[in-house]
Amino acid sequence: MDATTPFAGFLISLFLTPYIARLMKKAGIVGRDVHKPEKPEVPEMGGIALLISLAMSLGLSPSEVISKAVLTALLFGLTGILDDLTVLKQSHKVLLCLIMSIPILSLPLNHTLNLFGLAVDIGLAYPVFAILFITASANLVNMLAGFNGLEVGTSSIALLSLALITKGDAQMLALAGLGASLGFLWWNRYPAKVFPGDVGTLSLGALIGVIGILGKVEVYAAILLIPHAVDFLLKMRIRFRGKAMGRTEILEDGTLKAPPYLSFLGLIMRAKRVKEWQLVSIVWLLELALGMFVFLLHL
Repeated sequence: MDATTPFAGFLISLFLTPYIARLMKKAGIVGRDVHKPEKPEVPEMGGIALLISLAMSLGLSPSEVISKAVLTALLFGLTGILDDLTVLKQSHKVLLCLIMSIPILSLPLNHTLNLFGLAVDIGLAYPVFAILFITASANLVNMLAGFNGLEVGTSSIALLSLALITKGDAQMLALAGLGASLGFLWWNRYPAKVFPGDVGTLSLGALIGVIGILGKVEVYAAILLIPHAVDFLLKMRIRFRGKAMGRTEILEDGTLKAPPYLSFLGLIMRAKRVKEWQLVSIVWLLELALGMFVFLLHL
């Protein structure tokens, strides 16, 4: 593994992100940071910098596996751009994600699942599983979102955890993704100067899924997405109509009031009065605990 890859991704992302943010603001592609009293405008679609950084840091790799994995992340990013600009129907977004996962099938996939050290061969069902796994990973990361540094921070921890338990191409992908994510997080942390948009969250989620498949750590990647899965299940109960029912509110003291429906983040807000940065820190700590659990489980 080239040790310069994650550092290259970090530096490219660190310096490219504010440039992309200025371009987005100039183009009027901005969103309101609704969890601040003044609700400032923040450039959207900054995740384009993540994609460019990932592609540039891995662009000279001779590995066909890495090239097609990066292509998959780029295709998911393209889906995110379409969603950011047009607000795709959820069904359309999922269908596009399924299609964008197809390039991974051109690789020689190992048709076994690693269930905590036990290899289970699922045969011809594995390609279908791989497409569904990557699509689910992308959409889960995309759904647990909306607060400064939340999506990119949790994804960074997940990528670090995967880098510690994988080898070869999968490890290089994880480290490159980690470097690019940390460079972006510098600008996306509280108070955010740029938002990743769906272009960022979908591509990071897809990358986590791809690494899980290529590194044969599918179950461990799934464990790292437990908070996202809990959020999905809670929102599924209301048929994902949360925005129509009401949003998280910010109170006069800066703390957050949970939305009028159950969600993973809402559960934390109901259990403890928190400000935005505190809420995100709690989720980061939970993700870090899962990362440590995965590392120990994989030993």
